Amino acid sequence: MSRFPRFLGPSGLPEPSGTRLTERLVLKPIGPEYADDLWHLHRDPGVARWYGGTWSRGEAWESALYMERAWAHEGVHKWIAHGRESGELVGRGGLSYAEVDGARRLEIGWAVRERFWGLGYASEIGRAGLALAFGDLGAVEVASFTEIHNLRSRAVMERLGFHYAREFRHRGEPFVLYLFTRP
Repeated sequence: MSRFPRFLGPSGLPEPSGTRLTERLVLKPIGPEYADDLWHLHRDPGVARWYGGTWSRGEAWESALYMERAWAHEGVHKWIAHGRESGELVGRGGLSYAEVDGARRLEIGWAVRERFWGLGYASEIGRAGLALAFGDLGAVEVASFTEIHNLRSRAVMERLGFHYAREFRHRGEPFVLYLFTRP
């Protein structure tokens, strides 16, 4: 069984949003050309602990293919994040669709290599995702969720302006849901 869920259906969204530039990052839609980057990212101990351990090259490839299809089918998914000046892999993040409590929601998430924690990169990726959601896509609300004990990610959500909504079960585990409603 694949770790990647089936698509949740056509969204009616525009074509993939392409490359985004932030102050310090280049964000590009993930496809197979970034499978090695995903493999390296998910071998990082700080990332692997939140994703059930390190990924194999095959899992990274499968994830990259899934994300490419999601970009094409739904118009959104995660970006790979590289430093604008250094070109170094920082992480990945952005928007995707997720099912939460039986409802299809636009959600935002991020995964940043541990050596870049505390430097504002997750917030930078999050701001780019929110700009896409509320600007280009005209979204009314964006969700973000994580394990209850992932305090770093919860802090990023709060810094971005998300508000705690509730606890819920995701893949059988206790998670927290945060929501951001269009300003």
